[in-house]
Formats: sequence, structure tokens, C-alpha cells
Amino acid sequence: MAEVKKPSSGGGWTRLVTARPRLSLLLALVITALAVLAGSGVGDRMGSGGWEDPDAESTYALEVLEREFPASQPNLLLLVDVSGAGGTGGAGAAGGASPAVDSPAVATEARKLAERLDAEPGVGGVGSYWSTGSPALRSADGRQAVIAARIDGDEKAAGAVLERIAPAFRGTHGPVEVSVGGPLAVRNEMQTIIQEDLLKAEMIALPITLVLLVMVFGSAVAALLPLGIGIVAILGTNAVLRGITELTDVSVFAQNLTTALGLGLAIDYALFVVRRFREELAAGADTRTAVATTLRTAGRTVLFSALTVAVSLAAMLVFPQYFLRSFAYAGIAVVLLAAAAALILLPAALVLLGDRVNALDLRRLFRRRAGAGAGAGAVEREAGAGWARTAGLVMRRAPLFAVATATGLVLLGLPFLGVRFGTADDRQLPATAESRVVQDRLRDAFPGNPGGGITVLAEGAATPGQYARYRERIEAVDGVARVDGPVTSPAGGNTHAYFTVVPEGETVGSDAQRVVGEVRADKAPFTTSVTGAAAVLVDSKDAIGERLPWAAAIIAVVTLILVFLLTGSLLIPLQAVVLNALSLTAMFGAVVWVFQEGHLSGLLGFTSTGDIETTLPVLMFCVAFGLSMDYGVFLLSRIKEEYDATGDHEHAVRFGLRRTGGLITAAAVILAVVMVAIGTSRVTNTKMLGLGVALAVLMDAMVVRSLLVPAVMKLTGRLTWWAPGPLRRFHDRFGISEGGTPATPAPAPPAPATPTPGTPEPGADSAREKEHVG
Repeated sequence: MAEVKKPSSGGGWTRLVTARPRLSLLLALVITALAVLAGSGVGDRMGSGGWEDPDAESTYALEVLEREFPASQPNLLLLVDVSGAGGTGGAGAAGGASPAVDSPAVATEARKLAERLDAEPGVGGVGSYWSTGSPALRSADGRQAVIAARIDGDEKAAGAVLERIAPAFRGTHGPVEVSVGGPLAVRNEMQTIIQEDLLKAEMIALPITLVLLVMVFGSAVAALLPLGIGIVAILGTNAVLRGITELTDVSVFAQNLTTALGLGLAIDYALFVVRRFREELAAGADTRTAVATTLRTAGRTVLFSALTVAVSLAAMLVFPQYFLRSFAYAGIAVVLLAAAAALILLPAALVLLGDRVNALDLRRLFRRRAGAGAGAGAVEREAGAGWARTAGLVMRRAPLFAVATATGLVLLGLPFLGVRFGTADDRQLPATAESRVVQDRLRDAFPGNPGGGITVLAEGAATPGQYARYRERIEAVDGVARVDGPVTSPAGGNTHAYFTVVPEGETVGSDAQRVVGEVRADKAPFTTSVTGAAAVLVDSKDAIGERLPWAAAIIAVVTLILVFLLTGSLLIPLQAVVLNALSLTAMFGAVVWVFQEGHLSGLLGFTSTGDIETTLPVLMFCVAFGLSMDYGVFLLSRIKEEYDATGDHEHAVRFGLRRTGGLITAAAVILAVVMVAIGTSRVTNTKMLGLGVALAVLMDAMVVRSLLVPAVMKLTGRLTWWAPGPLRRFHDRFGISEGGTPATPAPAPPAPATPTPGTPEPGADSAREKEHVG
């Protein structure tokens, strides 16, 4: 039997956070109030874009085109519709039908609208069907036409101008009905819907979470503690994000992650801390000793877990797209704040509560009314015994469970082999959103493919003959329907021009992407840069592909190091990385099967575009991998603690699952509830993130941690804990574990011949058997 060190009753950190608990909580209340003020209005300062690489060729070309040819890059479209307006007939009207867009009354009203729009501050590049006569700006049935304009400024400034002018143009104007659309309107409406949906998600998640916490703890007081920690973490992160918006762009989508991780991880950490505190009280410790032991054991694990999750999220900082970087900002902030609240505020609250943490024990009240005689400890021991029996069954049939579980997870992930990547567009919005309705009408009723062209920027002096020969070469490229242009700079000098290349087929399909590559490969007598939806997608895929190995390496290497510091094993870190990655296969398979292929689209209320936005799988991997490590650390820390105490490998695995199985499952269910609430969003990308991560969390907790981990650890046996001498000595000096300073385990004692009913497991004394099981 290994030597077990007596828990310390105190320590510098414990004294620091518990010496004046009332003062600590008062300061926390003041800081939280300040965070509410500092973080107010953070959503209004966030952007809804960020999917493109800011250093890419397509981004550079777009910036030049916006500067030199503002009319070529309209971000505001007014759809002028005469179908339902009450105007009188004119040219094209017959038999009392609605007037066509060429009627004098409609043309007069449309020109007035265009003039008013052009007079608005910040608006330029105004053009319309009535001023240009372009057939691309008129619907095939002649009932609708478009006024296009560009609002200058960055995303926030342009959005403010749109909000100011849109009410004046939206609605009925004489014989026409006007709807507001265009890329800027899509982004603006998406931002508004996300904020509305986020509030709805919080209203759904908070009461359900509270009910689940009461069910887990059986005590209303204990249940309120994790919820309070989560709210503090969310409010603090909003203040942090508000500060970051002063320095760089932050995606509005990051607010969803703030809510999900703020509640989910804070609840995870608080569950772990409160449960260990209750165990120590049940074992007879006084309040301060129980808090000290909790911080020395569960507190170490919480800190360690927060670091692993933060590292997974920090890997997104290597990508150039601010959409991904925003999730790193939000994720790192909320994880560290959740851990800090669980390790500073929660111990102070526990010192003040003491045994009252079990106040309002609803389970005991229910048992009393039902006439049940069993105590809470007996119920919880039975629940823990169930997890122990599960672990025993899995380890007795370890090869079967390992092969069957791994095979099942791989099969669930097979649909991801057919993934097709695309770009985010208006179809993320609900079908009734105004800007979505405008874009749908442009796709269905207008000639050509609005927004689907490939634009080639030409820079440098060139002759008309050179432009003509270049256009002929591009027209000869396979897959090009036509080439329009060149349009030269109105400033003169022939130093800037652009061509519009219309590809055959889908806007961002494989053929359009191939056309982008061939156009870029053409050797023109002037400098060319290619942009457009297909070019943005090509550049985004290249940027992610180039940096993805770095992000994966950061996650893998740091995870290996941290898990080694926790366990002192060479094999367990490798198992952790492989099994965590395997737990994500169901999520990726479901994303393709549901969101790309469109299964369940009617039930879930979204429009399938036939592809997946390029950055979403990266985001979902980093978030889900970090959460998987969170649960993995909880389980491994208890297994390691028991192995250090007994030296019995199989018993340690059973004990670890017995002590944490219910806790991990409860935490996963609660986090899944939060993610599903996020998944009720009307924006498809948010729905995909919420539902996908919820599935990954449940698969990890209920399949990987419950079945695959004990099976694999049974197969690896005592080799699980092996490490070379130098690494073992390094761990003895620098490693951390829930049990404190690691001790070298003694050889496992011989097992009793046939234990009689009620005999404790090897190494598990009566005090352990009486511990509460979450």
C-alpha cells in the first residue's frame, strides 16, 4: 500500500481566498456590477462577418474595387416591387394587372427614390435599372427591379448608416413596394437575430439548468451556487469582449460561445468543487478543513482542466479570419473567469455556508413524504455502485467494448468524408427575414446569378488592345459563361479596370473554384487580382489548410504535456488525444448528414445550401475537443488519485468511474441543454454549432468516458502508468494531481479470494465508501 499523505488543513491559497469570505463576496459583487456596466451594448459593437482572410488576394482586390469603383461593389439593394402595389397601369400593364417597372409612374417614383438615396450622407455609387437599363437589374416578369448603392465605412459605421436610412425607404411609396436587401442588410439582420435568439436561449437554458442542478444535488442552495458562478463568468466575459472590440474586430457569433461555455464550464467546475466539499463534510471534516482539502484536490483539477480547454480554444488564434479569432478571445476569457470564480468566490461562499450547503434538501423531503427509509448517502452510494458495475462489466469484456465502440464512432463519422465547403450567405437567415426574401427573389427571378460573378481587378497602364486580348483568353477558359468589361477607372489614366467573369453552374461550386485558379494562372500584361464569392472561398480554404496543422499541433502537444503532468504516464496522454478526437466523429458526421445534405431541415427549420461554411468545422473541433478534455481530466484525476493510494490499476479505474461517472454525465447533460438552447437559433451556423457540440458532449460523456476509456485502460493494464526514468523523475518534481504531490505507487496487494457481500473494494476504506457520489 502506498503512503497516503494526510491532507493539509490549510495553505497560502486557502487562507487567501477564505480568510475574509464576506469581503471576498462583496468585492465580487462590486466587480460583477462594474462588468455589467462595462459590457453593456457589447453586441452592438460586434461584426457579423469575418469569414475571409484579410491578407488574401481576394480581400485586397475587393478593397481596391471599393475604393476605385464603388458602384461595382454595392452592399445595399432596394428591391422595387410593383406586383402588390396599388399603382395604375402604364407600359406593360394590361387588363387591370399591376403596373410593370417600365411604366411612367413606376419609373418616376423609382428615380425619386434613387435621388433621395444618393443624397444620404455616407451613401455613394447609386445606380438602378432605370438609370442604366441593365437587364440584370430587372426581373424576368418585369414586376421587380433593383436600385443598388454602396454605403461607405467599416462594418460598424456602414451598419449604423443602414439602420438610420432603412426605415425611410422600406415600405410603400406610391405605386411601388420597397424591400431592403444586399450584403450589408444581411449582416445587419443576422446580428439582430443572433442577439434576440441569444436572449431566448438564456431564458430557456437558465430555468432548465436550475432544475437539473437541483436534481443532481438534491439541495436548492447547492444548486444555486454553480448557476451564480456561471452568471458571473458570462457577465465578466462580456466586459472583456467589450474591451477587445476597441482593439480589433469581434464576431457577434462569439456571444453564443460566451453563454454556452460560461454556463457549462462554470457549472462543471462548481459541480466538481461543491461535490468534493460535500464529500469532505460527510467524512467528518470541519468546514475550513473541508474547503482546504477541496481546493488542494478538486481545485487543482479545475485549474488544470481550465488550462486544457483554454489551450484548445487558443489554437484558433493562428487563423487569420476574425470569425475564428473571436471565439478564441471569448473562449479563453470565459474559461479563465469560470475557473477563477469557482476557485475564489465559491470557496468563500462554502466557508460561510458550511453544512447549510445541504439546506433545502428536496430529495430528503420527497423521501420523507414517500415514507422511504433510505438516507441520501445510501441512494448516492447505490448510484455510484451502478457506475462501478458498469466499469466492471466493460473491463471484463474489454476487447468487445473497445472494438465495438470505436467501430461505431468511426461509422457515425463516415458522412464527413463527403463534406463540401462553401461560404456563408443570406440562406443562414430564416426564410421570412426581409434581406433573405430579397436575395431569394434575386436568385429566382432575375437573369444571371447576382453576387456570383468572379471579378478580376486589373492594375497598371494598358491599351484597349491588351484588355481585349486578355478578355478573349478568359472567355476561352472552360466553365466561363461570359466575360463583361473592362470597366476603366473614371479618374482616367487607364491604371485601374475590372472584368466580371460569369462562371457556369454554381456560384461557389468546384467549377467556379477551378475557374478562379485558371484566371489567376493567366499571365496578363498588367497586374491582376481575382475576387468574388468563389475566390474568397478558395482563399479561405487555403488559409485554413495552411494553418490547420499548426493549430492541431498546438492542441496535441500542449494536451500531451498537460496530461503527462497530471498522470506521469507516457501512454495516457496519447490515449487522451486519440479518444478525444474519436469522440468528435459523430458530431462531424451529423453536421454533414443534417446540415449539408438537408436531412431534418424541415424539423429543425433551416435551409440546406449543400455545403458547410469553411470555418465551422475548425471552430467545432476546438470547442468540442476542449470540452472532451474537461471531462477527461475529471475522470483521470480521480483514477490517478486512487492509483497513487492503492497501486491497483483495475480498482483505480472502477473507483474513478464510480466517483465521477454521475458527475460527468450530469455536467454533460447540463452543458448539452445550454448548447441545444443555443441551437434553437434561427441562424443556421449558430444552430449547427449548438446542436453539433451538444451531440459531441453527450457522446463523449456517455460513450467514450463510460465505455471506451475503461475498456482501453483494461487492455493496456499496468503499462498504462509506465514512463521512462527521466520522465518519471520530471513528473515527481513538477507533476500535479488531485491527490497533491504524486507518490510512487506500491505494488498492488493480492486480492482477497472471494469477497463477501458488503466487503469494501481493495484500497477503499469505509470513509471512501461513505463519500457522496454526484
